[in-house]
Amino acid sequence: MGISNEDTTTSHLLPQHQSSNPKKLALLPLVFLIYFEVSGGPYGEESAVGAAGPLFAILGFLVFPFIWSIPEALITAELATAFPGNGGFVIWANHAFGPFWGSLMGAWKFLSGVINLASYPVLCVDYLKLVIPIFSSGFPRYVAIFVSTLMLSFLNYTGLSIVGYTAVTLGIVSLLPFLVMTLFAIPMIEPVRWLSLGQKGVNVKKDWTLFFNTLFWNLNFWDNASTLAGEVDQPQKTFPIALFSAVILSCFGYLLPLMAATGAIPLNQEDWTEGYLANVAEMIAGKWLKIWIEFGAVLSVIGLYEAQLTSSAYQVLGMAELGFLPRVFGARSEWFNTPWLGILISTLVPLVVSYMDFADIISSANFLYSLGMLLEFASFLWLRRKSPEVKRPFSVPLEFPGLVVMCLIPSVFLVYVMTVATKTVLFISSLLTLFAIGWYFLMNLCRSKVWFQFIKGEDHLDKNDHDV
Repeated sequence: MGISNEDTTTSHLLPQHQSSNPKKLALLPLVFLIYFEVSGGPYGEESAVGAAGPLFAILGFLVFPFIWSIPEALITAELATAFPGNGGFVIWANHAFGPFWGSLMGAWKFLSGVINLASYPVLCVDYLKLVIPIFSSGFPRYVAIFVSTLMLSFLNYTGLSIVGYTAVTLGIVSLLPFLVMTLFAIPMIEPVRWLSLGQKGVNVKKDWTLFFNTLFWNLNFWDNASTLAGEVDQPQKTFPIALFSAVILSCFGYLLPLMAATGAIPLNQEDWTEGYLANVAEMIAGKWLKIWIEFGAVLSVIGLYEAQLTSSAYQVLGMAELGFLPRVFGARSEWFNTPWLGILISTLVPLVVSYMDFADIISSANFLYSLGMLLEFASFLWLRRKSPEVKRPFSVPLEFPGLVVMCLIPSVFLVYVMTVATKTVLFISSLLTLFAIGWYFLMNLCRSKVWFQFIKGEDHLDKNDHDV
């Protein structure tokens, strides 16, 4: 049972929406959607300084992209152009190892995405409570989270192009105050402050778990945009350019404010927690810049939510087109051509888990994402070995041994992230994995009993004969 992963020659049998949806996502909106999938600005990087001091924080955001972000972006660029289509990594795992692993990949990545999605309305309300204290706790807080989630989801429903250009606007506006802060900080910078390993004379222990989790959370999810490859204009050319542009934007977006802030003011390491950059901005330029950065934080959270919701919704659509989910899950809005059922499902799950502790939300998302990434690295290597004849408009310029090394280094980090997980996170992740396995066999049963209609997955899986 399930979807065959046999190579076919049915590239002419594309999803129906591709012929009826002439509007495709252009390069600039895609760059900023990827940017918000991964970063959204330097908000959240403060914990790295608090955990390990300025030197390690700077080195972390300087070195980590080379051992994690760039390899993941390279793999995404190759596989998204070789197998373009909604579903992204689900298609890759299915081609590599078959339908069971394709389905499990989809479950891991979807659950990690929507669990991570739950954190953004919480963050948004946390910023709003600074202005409206009633949102700090209790019933008003839950109502605020519920309403903000629904409002943000409705924006996603209005269309991919609107979401894309909204991401461009949000990205520019949220980055501007940090550019201003950096310019104001230049005359105040004392480079010796960057060399500090921690605060002298103060017993501040280094929290390496928090340090690496902060780096990981701020620099992962590069492959999420692959789930909407079927909506991108000329994906074979557009995806590599968009990915590398987003890598550069994200890296500079983290490093410049971090170096400006840690170089311009004396270190008080215990103060470096979430949101502290706004206080630094006030020290450097005044109250007006602090308010601007706090306003930018709300805009950044909106961008993060929209990008992640888009990825999750189009993954649901793609899995329906691939036959992993019933045909109804691929339903699109008649007015906006957006996957309304995918958006609805991707909204309901975050609402359910939004009561969880923020740290547990992030740790659970990281654990499931790590499982998916290990499978993604394995799929990438196996497809290189198994299907060298597949047309690759972009190919990682390394021989197979080099590719193994490139995947092995981040894989070691993924294993580390999983080993330091708490018992609560491990229990939640194990339970969700068992649910994902059960879901696969349930879908096979529904297909065999014809309880639901399924699109024949083979008609949409083969992309080997696409135009380059």
